[in-house]
Formats: sequence, C-alpha cells, structure tokens
Amino acid sequence: MRITLIGSGNVATHLAAALKNAGHRIIQVYSRNAQHAALLAYHVGAEAIDNLATINSDTDIFIISVKDDAIIEMVKTLAGYQKLIVHTSGSTNLNDILAFTDKAGVLYPLQTFSKIKEVDFWTVPLCIEAANDDIKAVLKQLATTISNNVYDVNSADRKILHLAAVFACNFPNYLYAVAQQLLAAHELSFDMLKPLILETAQKVQTQLPASVQTGPAVRNDRVTMNAHLQMLKTEPHWQELYTLLSQGIIKNNNEGHGDK
Repeated sequence: MRITLIGSGNVATHLAAALKNAGHRIIQVYSRNAQHAALLAYHVGAEAIDNLATINSDTDIFIISVKDDAIIEMVKTLAGYQKLIVHTSGSTNLNDILAFTDKAGVLYPLQTFSKIKEVDFWTVPLCIEAANDDIKAVLKQLATTISNNVYDVNSADRKILHLAAVFACNFPNYLYAVAQQLLAAHELSFDMLKPLILETAQKVQTQLPASVQTGPAVRNDRVTMNAHLQMLKTEPHWQELYTLLSQGIIKNNNEGHGDK
C-alpha cells in the first residue's frame, strides 16, 4: 500500500518503521518541522515535506499521527484529495472526521512509544474503526501486516481504553519519577527499585491487579503510613498524593476488589 504519513513524532516513527518493514511504501512524511520530517523520511525511504501544498496525490491512504488538537485541521486540508484518511488518536471521535470526509478510519496503537527504544510492533494492540465495512476491511488487512493483535473498537470504547492507558502507563511512570527523585535526594540509586517494578508488572500478566496488591495501605497499617507522611513533610504535594492513593487502595480492598 502507498502511504503518506502526516507527523513525525513517537507514534509516527514506530508506525512508519513497521509499515516499511511489512513491505508498504511510504510516499511522503509531512511535519511542520522540516528536520524532523527529513530524519524520519530518510529512515523509511520517503520524501520529506513541510508544506501540505506539496502533497503527492498518488497515495492510497493518509495516516495522521499528530497532536489531537491538530487532527481536524489536517483532515480539512486533506479531504479534497478524496483518499482514505486515518488517524492514530486514542481520544478523537471518528464522527469528528466524518464531518469532512466519508473516507475515514482509525488505526490506534495501544502502546507507549519513544524514539529511543524499539518496540516489537507485532505485539502492539491495534484498534481499528471505519466509516463503513469496506474501509474496515482495508484497515484490517493493513493492520494485520504489522500486528498480531487487531481489534474492532468503536470511538466510545477507544476513549475508555485511552483513559485506562493513562492510569496504567502515564500515572505509574510519574510515580516512578517521584520515587527516583526521593531516592536521589538521599543519594540512593533508582536501580535498586527496578527488580520490584519488574516483579509488579509481571504479576499482573497472570493475576488481576487488585488481587496482588501489597503495601501498608492494603494492610491498613496506620503507623507506617503516618511515618511515611511525616517523611514527606517537606513535599506537601507528595504527601497529598500519598494520602489519596492510600485511601484509594484501602477503599478498593474494603469493597472486595482484591478478593481472589
């Protein structure tokens, strides 16, 4: 398939590599930043452009992988080409795109991406949605060339997945950062926590998270929790976070969500 990629960020970078490796041809890579477009285009053998006026119409599909608040403007510009337009957003409703074109779909990869770390794209869940069954068939065929985990997910459910992903990925990563800063302030290495982080992640591969919850909150160990809060007295925002999360764990456990 001939593909034009709109965007050059983390998602676009990994998606472009997966598509190229699957034998698809990336025609152009667009970015407002010419250097970013050039770098990604170089790696996938495409033409780099930083002006949508230079779009090559000889393509099968536009894949938009930009910030959510820029998607609609891109769609408005590209709709006139009468080509299939797909976005990769977790929270943008398909109907928002259908207001400008009936050749529309979604190809949402449910994964965290960064340019500094490779991801096995075959394991990435790809959530697809389309304006009609014919487009869905095209997207499913495309998706199965780069991933073994393809799901039909409507816009409402995709938003739930995106929200759940924030809780499962973005928030824990912030907590890792808090832990790292806490340790660094006392000249302790974050490396000491890595086996704990790995073990926690491995447990939820086979068990429900609530059933393997540990720590002072699940035991309702007020002495330890109060001691921790005292240790955080110079960081009131961390104190507040500690209290809120502990209360959530206690409530979850009391409601029986941790029962096996």
